[in-house]
Amino acid sequence: MQICILNGSPRLHGNTAELLKPFVEELPSGGAEVRTHTLVKMNIASCKGCYHCQDVSGEYGCLQHDEMHILADSILKSDLIVLATPIYTWFCTTELKAVLDRFYGFTKYYRSAKGNLVEGKRMAILATHGYDASYAADPFVIGMQRMCEHYCMRYDGMYSVRDVDDLASFQTKQAQNGAREFAKYLLQKKA
Repeated sequence: MQICILNGSPRLHGNTAELLKPFVEELPSGGAEVRTHTLVKMNIASCKGCYHCQDVSGEYGCLQHDEMHILADSILKSDLIVLATPIYTWFCTTELKAVLDRFYGFTKYYRSAKGNLVEGKRMAILATHGYDASYAADPFVIGMQRMCEHYCMRYDGMYSVRDVDDLASFQTKQAQNGAREFAKYLLQKKA
């Protein structure tokens, strides 16, 4: 199984990075090949809404020449895409939002090109947040469920941990074991 992790945290050593550690450590034990992309280190512009990608068949097709093309290649080679993000103002970070908006080029619904390059792929969320999980993350979860439905992808769930005591909240046995169990769950839930 090929897994693409999109780490949307703007902090390299923050809560999301800490929660990712046990999750990523578990994946190879199930035979997964993992590519992790730290978005804050990449140059990814926002979608320009130009529709160029909608006239390019059989490939991602975005006109912009930035590092989204690296992500597109990784996403296309993956079976599962994991969105790792802190929840800020009831949604993902701007780094991850830019990538999600640029997903537009994977589906050819609106102009001369036809097809869907991500149909059948799976998506899951690993999130950190304040507040309780449902209050903090439900708007993002609903958005990703709708995105998966529209793009004919499969939403495989979310694991999240609440920030109660800064980094220590993500270093507890409960948080780390939960991340490992979520990784196992995703590995077992193959298509």
